[in-house]
Amino acid sequence: MSVPEIFDRAARRLRRDRAARDWAAHDFVRAVMLDGIAERLAGVKREFRDVLDLGAADRAFTLPGATITRADAGAVFAAGAVQTDEDRPAFADASFDLVVSAGVLDSVNDLPGALVLIRRALRPDGLFLGAFLGAGSLATLRAALRDADPGAARLHPQIDVRSAGDLLMRTGFALPVADGERLDVRYGDLFGLVRDLRGMAASNLLVGRSPMTRGTLARLADAFAARADADGRVPERFEIVFVTGWSPHPDQPQPARRGSATASLAAALPTPR
Repeated sequence: MSVPEIFDRAARRLRRDRAARDWAAHDFVRAVMLDGIAERLAGVKREFRDVLDLGAADRAFTLPGATITRADAGAVFAAGAVQTDEDRPAFADASFDLVVSAGVLDSVNDLPGALVLIRRALRPDGLFLGAFLGAGSLATLRAALRDADPGAARLHPQIDVRSAGDLLMRTGFALPVADGERLDVRYGDLFGLVRDLRGMAASNLLVGRSPMTRGTLARLADAFAARADADGRVPERFEIVFVTGWSPHPDQPQPARRGSATASLAAALPTPR
């Protein structure tokens, strides 16, 4: 069964190419994601030799002693590496013992398919560490859009932490974990936020999107400004979802079989007086 194309693939590649020109001025969300991935990786006591950086962008992810394959949907970010959409096959099965992905999986048309490909690219007992923007992100902008342009589809659908964990299980990962972190940013006006979203290649990629009229844009700017705090700045938030999953291996901890408990719940509870 084919998956509906929610995001415009060609526009996504083009936006990533354009964002590459001034990436360092707008990379703060990806930097937080990479820091979170590094913290989680530091807690894993093993060596990883063959690594895939999926959505490589600035190539800021490093791991001493490892051979890192870089891949990105954008031609500029993928220069000298692999250009591919994350939900299309590009790597042989069991090629890597670690896959990391920061900031791209929230705009993939077939996210379950992308996760299956990641799992298949991992060797048995290989590790996947990912991060992407999730549910609750851009809450202020969403509220302002509801006031200024009700009914228009201008922001991407979002995945919450629980759904992310469920997706890891559905796509065959062992020991799945999903958790979130919140990043708060304050803006002087709407256009500061817009510049950041464009600069991180996170602007509207929906199929069938239409340009915003000047009147709508003016109403949106006013609605956004109306949500300013006492200092005249507008708070916005980025909710980052982190996911961890392992490629299955027989030596991994396994859940207990149903009915295998040796003590009953009733025996563990205090006897009523």
